Amino acid sequence: MPSEDPMARDLYLDLLKRVLTNVIYEDPPIPNPVFDGQEFNPWARNTGSDWPSVAHTMVGMARLNNVQHCLERAIADGVPGDFIETGVWRGGVCILARGLFKAYGITDRKVWVADSFEGMPVIDQSGHPDDQRLLLHEHNAVLGVTAKVVRDNFDRYGLLDDQVEFLVGWFRDTLPTAPIRQLSVLRLDGDLYESTRDALTSLYPKLSPGGYVIVDDYLMPGCRAAVEEFRAQHGMEHDPIERVDRWSVYWRRSR
Repeated sequence: MPSEDPMARDLYLDLLKRVLTNVIYEDPPIPNPVFDGQEFNPWARNTGSDWPSVAHTMVGMARLNNVQHCLERAIADGVPGDFIETGVWRGGVCILARGLFKAYGITDRKVWVADSFEGMPVIDQSGHPDDQRLLLHEHNAVLGVTAKVVRDNFDRYGLLDDQVEFLVGWFRDTLPTAPIRQLSVLRLDGDLYESTRDALTSLYPKLSPGGYVIVDDYLMPGCRAAVEEFRAQHGMEHDPIERVDRWSVYWRRSR
């Protein structure tokens, strides 16, 4: 690999997504506030509604397809820059991005893996009201995945190499000084107002024109508020938001 046969490349990427979501072996979910089922449910897994017990991503097939679409459009259109995800859980989305670069024979783009690797922060009274109500830190036994576990997951796919860079820590500490020159795809999956705002403030200026912003948690009030405030402050009404699924949206930077 890379394959010069587009059909073989597509088959590899399709299989990679199926393995990352584990629709092959159908692991049972961990009950969560949205989906409390105890058995594998194809609808929940494909729509990113459950928390898998084994699979390496919880975002579902539609959102993985969106990541693939944005990366392939950026490559086809010659949009320069790396890929970053802010909030990676077990690393599945970033593993897909690295696999896609490898399938296309791309050696000059990095995959940045940014996370606290401790789970969600505890939101005190100074935090955004919507974040205070969520109490996501109470689920850190599931949401907190160590950097070692994520590295090992990359390694299982044969995709841990010098094109993968880890940014370990809270976004407010790591992103402002991250040694990232340019981005072609910026994927936000921090759930909270502050996490989303920190990522946009530090990373959006590095997004190339023609690059994509993907917001995994747009349905969450705090995340949506951060996105709408940022877009309004920077006059981005010329870049329309498009929906991926009931949770997620994206837009393309026009200038």
